[in-house]
Amino acid sequence: MSLLPAAYADLEPFAAQWSLPTAAERAMQRSTSTKEERQAFYDAMCPRAAAMLDELDTKPLAELDDQEKRLLDMLLAFSHVSLAIEIQGADEEEHAKWRNRMVITRAPADLPN
Repeated sequence: MSLLPAAYADLEPFAAQWSLPTAAERAMQRSTSTKEERQAFYDAMCPRAAAMLDELDTKPLAELDDQEKRLLDMLLAFSHVSLAIEIQGADEEEHAKWRNRMVITRAPADLPN
């Protein structure tokens, strides 16, 4: 069974690593992934992120199926990775050392639908 909707089959290699259900898990993945892993994920998601959001926005959150929820989780992880790539850049590794002092315990994205 595919983890993502059929239209996003090319992103399957990233799904297990990046379709994480909580903000804390996504932040941890950003911190523990390599620069190369973040860049590969960013490069795969960036050209399609806006269209993915548009597609997911056609349904209420409570009506998303499991594959669509994973796609949404990947988009949320993409927002974390985008900060690392676009804003932090070469300083990401240094900032990641301190991220464990600001532990995410809950986030609006984690609230039930």
